[in-house]
Amino acid sequence: MIGNQIKTVALLGLLSALLLWVGNMLGGIQGLTIALVFAIGINFFSYWFSDKIVLKMYRAKLVNETDNPRLYKIVKEVTHLAGLPMPKVYIIASEHPNAFATGRNPKHAAVACTQGIIELMNDDELKGVIAHEISHIKNRDILISSVAATIAAVIGYVAMMARWSAIFGGFGGGRDRNGGLIELLVLAIVMPLMATIIRLAISRSREYIADESAAKLLHNPYGLANALEKLDSNIKKHPLKAMSSTEATSHLFIANPFRSKGLVSLFRTHPPMAERVNRLKAMNI
Repeated sequence: MIGNQIKTVALLGLLSALLLWVGNMLGGIQGLTIALVFAIGINFFSYWFSDKIVLKMYRAKLVNETDNPRLYKIVKEVTHLAGLPMPKVYIIASEHPNAFATGRNPKHAAVACTQGIIELMNDDELKGVIAHEISHIKNRDILISSVAATIAAVIGYVAMMARWSAIFGGFGGGRDRNGGLIELLVLAIVMPLMATIIRLAISRSREYIADESAAKLLHNPYGLANALEKLDSNIKKHPLKAMSSTEATSHLFIANPFRSKGLVSLFRTHPPMAERVNRLKAMNI
């Protein structure tokens, strides 16, 4: 776990440095300052409102102990083991099996499960899934992923500006023409690609940490391992419908809700499921 934590810090540092470099390239100190202010503003908005947006996007319904005693009891038990406040519990009316956690901090957190995952899992497996999501909350992964996604989005926005500048010939000012062209190509194409790769690497490292944290929390890696194997098989049969969701939120789920084939699989938000299962089963608890 320590190795993945260090990796996350290093990747976030690299992503932030990339943002500052892009800002400096675009407009020197002034451009760097604008990039910083822009990133801070979007981060603030994401920190306070992203949970409400994503829950509404998936039409998640808030439930209590009476509505679904089994799910509520498991969430309450796992949360108590983690020493966290009880999060709000939501159910998404979908046969697609999946779950995610959201919220700006442990005091304002929510766990959402689809009807499909509730019906698919036995109690040990569902407990493993919930422990994974509670671990995301405890490890502040929602905040970390939001920061990484925001920085990458700002870099993408700057890249879009650079592409428009290329169309209208406004980039580079009085700089050398060839030098300006090279900078434009780097800014418009290479930078957003690098930012995306780094953001996805952060997402994958946090998934490994949440898996390990969940297994240690329950003193049992096999419930989650079995759950992941079931998810891997069933998501292929019941992928989340694109018309009711967006791939921009795929990193939130315990398993990628979309099929990844060919070149697209290189940009996955989650580690390979087989690798996650093998790591869990190899743990000595």
